[in-house]
This record gives sequence, C-alpha cells and structure tokens, in this order.
Amino acid sequence: MKQAAPPPKRPAGRPRAFDREQALAIALDLFWRHGYDGTSIPLLTAAMGISPPSLYAAFCSKDALYREAVKLYLMQYTSFMNHLFDEKISARDAVERALLAAAKQFAQAEHAPGCMISSAELQASPGNEALAEDIAKLRKAAQHIMYTRLEAARKSGELPGNTDTASLAAFYAMISQGMSVQARDGAKAVELKRLAMLAMQAWPK
Repeated sequence: MKQAAPPPKRPAGRPRAFDREQALAIALDLFWRHGYDGTSIPLLTAAMGISPPSLYAAFCSKDALYREAVKLYLMQYTSFMNHLFDEKISARDAVERALLAAAKQFAQAEHAPGCMISSAELQASPGNEALAEDIAKLRKAAQHIMYTRLEAARKSGELPGNTDTASLAAFYAMISQGMSVQARDGAKAVELKRLAMLAMQAWPK
C-alpha cells in the first residue's frame, strides 16, 4: 500500500499572513507601557500571535524592534512639538500650546499614558546602556528645540536680553517630563493642563 506523502513543512520565519505594521503597533504599545526591560520576547510574541523565529525574521532583534517602535512613536505621537516651530505665534504662545497639547496627548485613553520617550530607559540594565544613551539623546534633542525657539525670542527682544534660555528650556522640558510621569500615575488631562498653565507663570517678564 502506497503511503501518503507527508504534509509540507511550514516555511521558516514569518508566516504569509503576518502583518508587520500591526505587529509593530503592538510592540509600540507594549514598550510604551512596560519599557524595554519589562517587555519580554514571550510577551511580544503572545500579543502578536507569532513565534519567536517569526519575530526575529521580521525585526532581527528585540533591540531593533524597540528602535523601530520609537521611530513610530515619534512619527505618530509628538505632534505637540510642532507648536514650537510655528513662527506665526509668539514664543510664549508656542510653549504654552506645546505644553497644553502634551497634557492632552499624555492623558488620552486610546493609548498608553505619558510620553514613551520621557519615561523610557531612565535606568538601564547591564547591556542596554547604548540604548539608554540613544533615548537620552532624544530627550535632549526635544529640549534643544525648545532652547532654539527661546533663544530666537531673546535675540528678537521678545524675551529680556538677560534671559537664561538654556535653563528656561530645561525648566519647560522638566515640566513636560513631569506631566508624563503624572499621567502614568493616573492624572487626567485637566490636571496636567493646570500644571502647564502654572508653569507658564514662570515666563520671564
């Protein structure tokens, strides 16, 4: 009696039905909620509904997946920074609008609370120092955007000539990062907006 042919072997790597964009969105949510160290490969693959080999075939490594998730976050969830580039409004209005928009963004229920960049990798585990340094550079870059706008305001006379724009930029960056922490602890948008408006009282006159 002729034996039946064995079933075809499943191809290695990701299956045909694999949706890379959807998997990346899931990874973004998990990394945002739990951080890099708190998001394990089993957690990622269970949420994505794929095997570890499929994940590695699609994203190469957990580190590469995290970096790609950060890029997606920057594209989709940092539009509040755009106010700082708006030259049609005053620097004060630009900073105020950026903080208020951040307050709204950080507390939205449609995604994880807070800012992924502000709260990411503040304490790096051994072996992840390079990743933590790269995230710190993103925070510094955001602060530099604030500084650039404030320094332009000082040079134009909108801010007093003796304004320490570097410290002022660091102050408002600290406020934004603090609002992110507050949001992760459950603060609502209305509470965060109050903090933003209180911070605006420190604007030099």
